[in-house]
Amino acid sequence: MIVRIVQMSFRDEAVEEFTILFNERKERIRHFDGCTHLELWQDTARPYIFFTYSKWESQAALDKYRFSEFFKDTWGRTKALFADAPQAWSVEQRHVVE
Repeated sequence: MIVRIVQMSFRDEAVEEFTILFNERKERIRHFDGCTHLELWQDTARPYIFFTYSKWESQAALDKYRFSEFFKDTWGRTKALFADAPQAWSVEQRHVVE
């Protein structure tokens, strides 16, 4: 299982456009082959910063999504709204603390 976290900073005037785009595409992302979970988070102190948190069956499944035409179109539209370069991490869960 791969967890993918992507941090994105948007121009203030682009926040609404991004949330509309995400809402239009979230179900298709969530149902992409190999995706088992998808969330969108928004920073409480800096509302122009968002994170996507997704879970993928494998790195191969994530890569299949990242190289798809759907992703290229979605990412192209999203990048046009950025105020700063995004950051991304692919991680694996090691321990659960309860």
